[in-house]
Amino acid sequence: MRALVQRVSQARVEVAQRVVGEIGAGLLVFVCAEPDDDDAVADKLVAKLLKLRIFSDDAGKMNRSVVDVQGGLLIVSQFTLAADVSAGNRPSFTGAAPPDLGRRLYDRVVAMARRQHAPVASGEFGADMQVHLINDGPVTVPITLRP
Repeated sequence: MRALVQRVSQARVEVAQRVVGEIGAGLLVFVCAEPDDDDAVADKLVAKLLKLRIFSDDAGKMNRSVVDVQGGLLIVSQFTLAADVSAGNRPSFTGAAPPDLGRRLYDRVVAMARRQHAPVASGEFGADMQVHLINDGPVTVPITLRP
């Protein structure tokens, strides 16, 4: 499973000019399931997101998690994180999970995050989304987890 995590001061996602998810300060997380991923990997991703220390403490060091700062999570599906451009200029997305597996694992990540933290917002799997964000820092962290 792949994720791209951005520390944000605010973020929202729109579908057909309608806001479907929105947070203030926290983490915007783009998530991509891969063919060999399973529930355990999805659970591991949620644990990593909640413990990832990328918020500053009083000394200005990245020592606080989204839980510590009571920040939001905005979780957005993005199969293009699996893009492979090694053979030419047109990306191949064969590294992404099939849609049914991708949706199931994305839904699991969102549900697990909601059980363990608040607030959690999300995009819509498979929708054409517009994501608006203000990256804080900027801080952007790629995460790759394997089964």
